[in-house]
Amino acid sequence: MRKEVETSDRHVRELFIGHLIVIDVYSFSSSFVADPVDVLKALDFHSSPDGVRKVTGLCAHRRGSKPDIAFRIGKQAQISAPSMQLFPGVFPEDFSVMFTIKPKAGSQSFLLSVYNEKGVQQLGVEVGRSPVFLYEDQHGKPSPEEYPLFRSINLVDGKWHRVAISVEKKSVTIIVDCKKKLSRPLKRSDGAAINTDGITVFGTRILDEEVFEGDPLVIRCEEGKSLAESWNAAFMESSAKENQVKTPRTHASTIEQGLEAQNTSGC
Repeated sequence: MRKEVETSDRHVRELFIGHLIVIDVYSFSSSFVADPVDVLKALDFHSSPDGVRKVTGLCAHRRGSKPDIAFRIGKQAQISAPSMQLFPGVFPEDFSVMFTIKPKAGSQSFLLSVYNEKGVQQLGVEVGRSPVFLYEDQHGKPSPEEYPLFRSINLVDGKWHRVAISVEKKSVTIIVDCKKKLSRPLKRSDGAAINTDGITVFGTRILDEEVFEGDPLVIRCEEGKSLAESWNAAFMESSAKENQVKTPRTHASTIEQGLEAQNTSGC
């Protein structure tokens, strides 16, 4: 059921609890931002705002470089921002969302929520035993009953997972740890659009009781790269050095080989 609230009057109470590691948003569209946008940087996480502190991330011992830095977010943290601040310009019709997380075992919550100026949630990634990709365009499509659901995937088993979600035309694809790749129809309108005049919320939905608990590491937005190339830009640099892996060029093989290299590297 669609939730509609006035975002300007509603103060989000609780968001992430745990470590924030990586959430990346990429674009295939030339109308999106020309330079990568680090969302955590845009939200000033590195200055450790109230309720946020730096901790060791996924890899505590990485050969030839410093350990990963993550962010632990407490209940008192209130993390939201105008969407235009995070996604300047027109939000792309085709895009990707990527993240590395270790949610609390058995939990179910939204990692990312994007609202329009009327408080209607247009985009959301719910992590749980059966992840849900929430998408609602300017015409209200697809309906809530048609949101893509990935029943055979469990992201809340207490383990680390690297996840890529790709939206292209009328299909959404999820790739998890290079081992699972599933596609679902996305019954949106032709010329579907996401409005950036509202707010973006991390770790919950407005009016929801549930908050993200666990270990989520970089949030970036990027234009002009395929899902595979973007994934490698975000996650593959250190592992490629350690494993002497050359970045392939093809879409499917690049993302899967990139994930595999990350998994076999131990970090």
